[in-house]
Amino acid sequence: MAKKTTRKPNAAFMKPVTPDAKLAVVVGSTPLPRTEMTKKLWAYIKKNGLQDKKNRRMINADEALKAVFNGKAQVSMFDMTKLVSKHVS
Repeated sequence: MAKKTTRKPNAAFMKPVTPDAKLAVVVGSTPLPRTEMTKKLWAYIKKNGLQDKKNRRMINADEALKAVFNGKAQVSMFDMTKLVSKHVS
């Protein structure tokens, strides 16, 4: 039986990134690894019921997320990560 190797987390994902002012409204202003930032973003989306009821892949933006999503009212979950990455340094 082959020995199962544990996958090492990608160092780039674990390096803390600092959210800008627009993203900080949603996830807080403390530097976080990208993985944690995504978790916080999803927690915010779920807490506020922003996932589209019919098409679960779409995120409906409230005022705070609209600032992060460049003013878009709705984005797909795949576009969301691309848009969020523009707000971290």
